Amino acid sequence: MGTHLQIQTSGRGPDLVLLHGWGMHSGVWQTVVERLGSHYRLHCVDLPGHGHNREHACPASLAELATVVAEQTSTRLEGEACWLGWSLGGMVAARVALARPQLVARLVLVATSLRFSQTEDWPDAVAIGVLDDFAASLCQDYRATLQRFLALQVSGEPHARETLRELKTRLLQLQEPRRAALEAGLAILRDTDLRSRAAALQQATLLIGGERDRLVSPAALQRNHALLPRSRLEVLPAAGHAPFISQPERFLQQLQEFLAA
Repeated sequence: MGTHLQIQTSGRGPDLVLLHGWGMHSGVWQTVVERLGSHYRLHCVDLPGHGHNREHACPASLAELATVVAEQTSTRLEGEACWLGWSLGGMVAARVALARPQLVARLVLVATSLRFSQTEDWPDAVAIGVLDDFAASLCQDYRATLQRFLALQVSGEPHARETLRELKTRLLQLQEPRRAALEAGLAILRDTDLRSRAAALQQATLLIGGERDRLVSPAALQRNHALLPRSRLEVLPAAGHAPFISQPERFLQQLQEFLAA
């Protein structure tokens, strides 16, 4: 597709691909990289329009985005890899597993749902109107909109201010994402529905989320768990939408146990 993504590779061991969420970049995985670099070969991917790949246009559909990520990442892998994705990144990882199963040995889906937006038969999700409001406000002040979304990710946590501060610090390590990439990402979150293909995800899958998550709630995680044939569910107490930041020790314990199993 003519897109050459920068991918930060470090460490030694089995391949582990890390995909960030909407509006962020691979810097969110700093703690994971520091702790797992001596055990795994880590590939931190900035999605098109974000981080080190800010100048690349973000594809308009999840299928196209997953194709770009799979093509660019596959040349660095020695075989099957574990793919770890957060929120939007988790949807990308799941779509890669569907399209290129030979690249994916296991999946770790963090605060991820097969359908992010609400429908009559999928009530435990984000109302489409909320996502549309975010999309509309991007045109007026996309920086303020991004800050609102970060605040929503920590809402309800006992240490929300600390987690929010850490998210903002990591976001500011690199340039802000392109507004067009934010718009494309919101459209993907609003419109994508992978539920009908859940049975085809035969990889062992760890679903991990936060008890206080207001975007992908424990109820939503339970619904995903019921659809995924080889899934294991872990809900971290008092954590919000970014459990790897608010509950790093518990998150890493669950992650390492799953990877070593």
